[in-house]
Amino acid sequence: MDLTQRFNKQVDKIAVSLIRQFDEQVTNIDGIIKLTLGEPDFNTPEHVKTAAHEAIDQNFSHYSGMSGLTDVREAATFFMKEKYGVSYQPASEVLVTVGATEAISASLLAILEPGDKVLMPAPIYPGYEPVITLAQAEPVYIDTTSNHFVLTPEMIETAMVEHGEQVKAIILNYPSNPTGVTYNREEVRAIADVLKNYPIFVISDEIYSELTYEDQHVSIAEFIPERTILINGLSKSHAMTGWRIGFIFGPENLIAEIIKVHQYLVTAASTISQKAAVRALVEGMNDAAAMKEEYRERRDFVYEQMNYLGFEVAKPNGAFYIFAKIPTGYEQDSMKFCVDLAQQQAIAIIPGVAFGQEAEGYVRISYAADLATLKEAMKRIGQYIEMKRGRDKSV
Repeated sequence: MDLTQRFNKQVDKIAVSLIRQFDEQVTNIDGIIKLTLGEPDFNTPEHVKTAAHEAIDQNFSHYSGMSGLTDVREAATFFMKEKYGVSYQPASEVLVTVGATEAISASLLAILEPGDKVLMPAPIYPGYEPVITLAQAEPVYIDTTSNHFVLTPEMIETAMVEHGEQVKAIILNYPSNPTGVTYNREEVRAIADVLKNYPIFVISDEIYSELTYEDQHVSIAEFIPERTILINGLSKSHAMTGWRIGFIFGPENLIAEIIKVHQYLVTAASTISQKAAVRALVEGMNDAAAMKEEYRERRDFVYEQMNYLGFEVAKPNGAFYIFAKIPTGYEQDSMKFCVDLAQQQAIAIIPGVAFGQEAEGYVRISYAADLATLKEAMKRIGQYIEMKRGRDKSV
């Protein structure tokens, strides 16, 4: 008997993300430079690592409560109030999760039912759709490519008119992966104003909130806290991807339901990681500042180089990605373009199609790498463009 035929049929509809598939496909190419994954190249701050050592020595090796340790929830709410002006009760309005990924899964599985629809601006990080599919709900993509990847209230209104009462939630992701686009205060307020008109959940993934380059990050929870499920974490701000600490913030009545799903997914986050998180959130509240300045320098360099090479780029104002349109005349199938680039020049960047069909013809570059590596990467991409131009005089 082939037991694979007895799996949940929804599993047939999802797959390992194209980001991971492509990364593994090219990883063994000799001398490959990989600007593929969304992971800081910095190490976790020393004082945070020291806190973890202290936690081990003090035998913090047992389960915490489902919501997380009291001191980390207090630290998390303190951080959010100080940084973004949003207020939550640590005892009942914050949940410590195993990274933002688990926060996304727990939130979506708590609210979605078969037949529901979820609005998402596209292009978008591919970690949401599979969970929506497993819940037998349907993603609805709002194409933002015509507006430099900026979602507008009018786009939301149009989608709501078309899909009506079936819409259960909207997912916002800003600063955005893959585009690096984020929103200023006026834009966030305008989006909030239109969402007030509809009885839907707002899942706001703000994991890159500490990496904004022009304006201070503004959380939509400032304007519509009663319906916002706010997701954040320490992976990007404190270079703690492997520590797996995320947070869900929201009204008590929403958190009380999400915690049921969270418990059966993971029980609780790592206690040692939580103790390290306390140090990161309080003493290390501004740890991201030095990293951000380096990212800004890298962003400016890669942005200028990609424009020089003929790519069309909406200048990012957050996160650590460049999302670039492949020049006219070159291979527009983004997967073929990136595979050929990797094989010819040993440089790996992510094909846009990994972020949905709206992103076909684009590529994503992670500039979470040192400047010397980025300079070599831009050199190789330039050599590839010149090589292709030399072979095809029509380019």
